[in-house]
Amino acid sequence: MADITMLILADHEWFREQFAQLDYLQAQTPTDETALARVWRPLADKLDVHAYIEEKIFYPQLLKRGTADAEGETLDAIGDHNDIRDGVRDADAAGVGTEQWWAAVGRTREANDEHMGEEEREGLSDFRRAAPIGLREALGRQYSDFMAEHPTTEGLPIVDRDPERYVEDIEATTQSTPPEQSTPKDFSLRIGSLKGQ
Repeated sequence: MADITMLILADHEWFREQFAQLDYLQAQTPTDETALARVWRPLADKLDVHAYIEEKIFYPQLLKRGTADAEGETLDAIGDHNDIRDGVRDADAAGVGTEQWWAAVGRTREANDEHMGEEEREGLSDFRRAAPIGLREALGRQYSDFMAEHPTTEGLPIVDRDPERYVEDIEATTQSTPPEQSTPKDFSLRIGSLKGQ
């Protein structure tokens, strides 16, 4: 079973491939809007679902177990997720293949590229060093299950978050958890199913 850091990296590679496919389609004359939509729709949905599940299970654990700068890394990541979500929303509001659509797709890509680079250098690397493999694999199972159950954003509340409030809420939850409950030996996390959230 792959740990969560490897699954996140695999998603990052898939994102890069899909944006490269959009580049290829943009260079074609005439532009095929149907082909653009076939690439964009799953890409846009997966960007949103990926950010959603990272905020549910990865970043809370990074804050709990990461290095001294885990808070700064999380603040940056949530801000980046907001920029990505905003770009997706702007692209979805424009006609596929229009100048406005390409501009929004470009903003989404730029925000996502920045986020992936920082996350790969900082958050994922820190988490691999700080979290035991059992926890990383337990999170990986939850991540895989959630992504398989949610190929689109349907039913998910895809909303921007205030980064500072997000960190404060996670830290408050972590501080209120008794130490004996904070690290289950079976690494189940005791958070229950994320189905329908």
